[in-house]
Amino acid sequence: MIPEQKESVLIVAGGKGVRAGGEVPKQFRLIAGRPVLMHAIEAFYRYNPEICIVVVLPEGFEAHWKKLCQKHSCTLPHRWVTGGETRFHSVQNGLQVIPAEGIVAIHDAARPLVTPTLIGRCFESCILHQCGVIPVIRESNSVRQLTEEGSRILSRELLRVVQTPQVFPSRALKQAYETSYDSAFTDDASVAEKKGIPVWLEEGEESNIKITTTFDFLVAEQYLLQLAKR
Repeated sequence: MIPEQKESVLIVAGGKGVRAGGEVPKQFRLIAGRPVLMHAIEAFYRYNPEICIVVVLPEGFEAHWKKLCQKHSCTLPHRWVTGGETRFHSVQNGLQVIPAEGIVAIHDAARPLVTPTLIGRCFESCILHQCGVIPVIRESNSVRQLTEEGSRILSRELLRVVQTPQVFPSRALKQAYETSYDSAFTDDASVAEKKGIPVWLEEGEESNIKITTTFDFLVAEQYLLQLAKR
């Protein structure tokens, strides 16, 4: 039996999402009639209605998000904080209001198709292995590494594509984020590993895509429409 621990999630929605196009950041645009960010919040609530949900919003968009919640009747309990210059700084800001005791997931709002099943596996693995947990999927494409001479083939069997949510013991991650910003920090696992926190690789989901471009919006929209027909 895995012991119960207080669970929190920090949903990072502090970016401007310029590559996705549109007049507003991608996390506020609609897919299947609801904002991208709202889908992510609802997934974590379906996993655990008691989870502490904190959202990091870009500066100046707090009122915009409040209006969206009213328009789409989103009454799920959550609080928000203002993001920073980079994703690293946004997570730093958000962790300030996360309880030190328990477990915290860091999730990108741009992954609205995350399932409660995947969320649950990541939390359970964090407790079971007493370390950080990140979901990954196999690389299906052929890949090459650039070299001074040109490029060379890499074995895709040795590669994994990283997703979120990334889950950690709260106190350990808060301490890890007390460090200074480094451009080498590409995700939360890279920050944690610098502090010496081991990371367990959990099997992710192919459908847990990150919305980055206009094409990604089309894929997510069709996926949700197909789910609604089942």
